[in-house]
Amino acid sequence: MPKIDLHTHSEFSDGTCSPEEVVHAALKAGAGVFALTDHDTTDGVQRARKVCEEHHLLFTPGVEISTREHDHLHFTGYNIDLENASFQQFLAQNRENRRARITQIVRQLIAAGVNITEEDVFKRAPNTVSRAHVADALKANKVVSSRQEGFRKYLLPGCVGYVPSAGVTALEAIRQIKRAGGIAVIAHPGIVAEHWNFPAWTEAGLDGIEVFYPAHTFSMRQDLLALATKYGLLCTAGSDYHGPHSGRITSPGMQIPQPHYNRLIRKLFNK
Repeated sequence: MPKIDLHTHSEFSDGTCSPEEVVHAALKAGAGVFALTDHDTTDGVQRARKVCEEHHLLFTPGVEISTREHDHLHFTGYNIDLENASFQQFLAQNRENRRARITQIVRQLIAAGVNITEEDVFKRAPNTVSRAHVADALKANKVVSSRQEGFRKYLLPGCVGYVPSAGVTALEAIRQIKRAGGIAVIAHPGIVAEHWNFPAWTEAGLDGIEVFYPAHTFSMRQDLLALATKYGLLCTAGSDYHGPHSGRITSPGMQIPQPHYNRLIRKLFNK
C-alpha cells in the first residue's frame, strides 16, 4: 500500500523539529504525499514546500484547527489558500485565544505552588503556543520527567492547571477551511467518537475523515470507513508526527489502501 502523511507538526506549533526536518523524516519513512499541519498557523508551510519540491514529494499546504467542543476535536485543512487574508486573520485570533488560555493555565499552576513562569512557557513558542509547551517547561524545571507526565499531572481535565479549550466550534472550523478554498477533514476522529456529528459536519462542508491513524484500532477503522461511504467522504491518513523528542510516535508516514489513495490524489492534485 502507498504510504503518505497528511498530519504532521513542526516547531511552529507543538512539534519538536523544523519544517525541513519533518519533511526529511517523512522522506526517510517512504511517504509519497506530505502535508505540514501545524496548529492554527501556516507559517512553516512554505519552508516545508521547498524541501518537498526539491525531492519531488507531493505536497499540499495544510493546517490543523482546534475546537472548543473538546481538547482533541480538531479539523485539518488541505489545499489552503495561504494568501487568504480573512483566513490568516482567523488563525491569528485563534493564536491569541491560545495565549490567553495558556496564560491562565500558568497562573493557576503558580497559584498552586508549581515552579513555572509565563516566560518559561512563551519562550518555547515563538508562533503557536499550546499545553505541550507548558509541559515542556515543567520538564525543563524538573517538575516532571516528560511531556506526557506534565499533561497527566497538571494539564488534563480535573488537574490544577486545566483550562478548557479556547478554540472555535467544529462548524466554524470547517467553514473557515472551506472559505479559504481548502479541503476539510476531521483529524483523529477515533479519540473523540462521543462527539461525532457527521450530519452537521457534512452539511457544513466536511470533505474527509482521517481513517488511517496510529491510535485507531481495526474496528474503529471499519466504523470510519462505513461513515465515509455513508456520507461520501474522502479517507485520509496521517501519523500526527511531532518529532523524535515529543514522546509520541517516532516516525511519520501511514499506509493507505490504493483505492483511497487514488481518490485522494485526484482530489488534492487533480491527477
